[in-house]
Amino acid sequence: MTPLLEEIRHTPLLWLLVLVPVVLLAQLLQPEAHTLLFLLSVAAIIPLAALLSLATESVADKTGDLIGGLLNATLGNLTELLIALAALRAGQYVLVKASIAGAIVTNSLFMLGASFLLGGLKHHVQEYNRDSARLQAGLLFLATIPMPIPSLLAAADNPPSAAFTHSLSVGLSVLLIITYGLGLLFSLKTHRELFAGKDHHASDEKEWPLSLALGTLAAVTVLVALVSEVFVESVQQAAVALGITPAFVGIIIVALVGGAAEMVSAFSAARKNKLDLSVGIALGSAVQIALFVAPVLVLTSYLIGPAPMDLQFWRGAVAMMLIASVTASFVTSTGRSAWFIGVLTMTVYVIFAITLYLLPPQT
Repeated sequence: MTPLLEEIRHTPLLWLLVLVPVVLLAQLLQPEAHTLLFLLSVAAIIPLAALLSLATESVADKTGDLIGGLLNATLGNLTELLIALAALRAGQYVLVKASIAGAIVTNSLFMLGASFLLGGLKHHVQEYNRDSARLQAGLLFLATIPMPIPSLLAAADNPPSAAFTHSLSVGLSVLLIITYGLGLLFSLKTHRELFAGKDHHASDEKEWPLSLALGTLAAVTVLVALVSEVFVESVQQAAVALGITPAFVGIIIVALVGGAAEMVSAFSAARKNKLDLSVGIALGSAVQIALFVAPVLVLTSYLIGPAPMDLQFWRGAVAMMLIASVTASFVTSTGRSAWFIGVLTMTVYVIFAITLYLLPPQT
């Protein structure tokens, strides 16, 4: 426990952890103060994200960048999964689908692009494992292929019945989960030698014991989930008060706040020239959302939702997910990066953000 306490004492950003009990208490005492709860929850997630970043890096130093990136993406997406499950129970399927599309677009464009930019500003040229990045980008593109199918069929002259759409979504969900599992088997077991990270200079920072790092990861994930629930409950009303459109909230703000923990880890790793970890977090998180989280939500809706959920997204969301996956495949094809590659990738994301702010997609 000593390394953790020392880290908190010497890192001013972590002093903001005091906001975590504050926002939970405020939720109990002032549940109608939506704008205040929205601002407090955003501020509370930031130090939690920083702490998660430190713990993840300690684990990655002992397990390797590939498993470290997978672990961080899993814990980060667990928060988003818990939020989506709460929305499922309430029947807010539009919010669930917006968060899925937003997470894929944000992780594969903003998180990846910002990692390239921040790392490139400190290091002239950075290298990472091209095979690992290409596999993750390929899986992401594969995952976005089934999503246009229900949407295209719904827009046909003779659209299929709702029963057919639900059955198709279930079949596609099972296929996506199987594909994700086989991808893990390929990268972590049968061909793991192809995905080893680039060697970098060892860090002089004190390492945490593995048990402390894993315990911190688990505890912080629970706290992020609790604070994120407060955020989701208050964000819609706060958006109205602040004049923000629902589409912008669902796809941009919710995705940025939900992925804050992963972003801090990815950005910190990029600055330390550990770009394998950054790419693994960004693309691995997007792949998990598309291949695992989204299908699981479809299947779970039959158990806890008021009605089954399908994979039918509005056409604007489908277009953004496809463009994001193609962009990620393009910029990671060489295994080398510089700051301007990050600028180009983030430009695509900014275009989407401006479009959503001015013209919300139709549901």
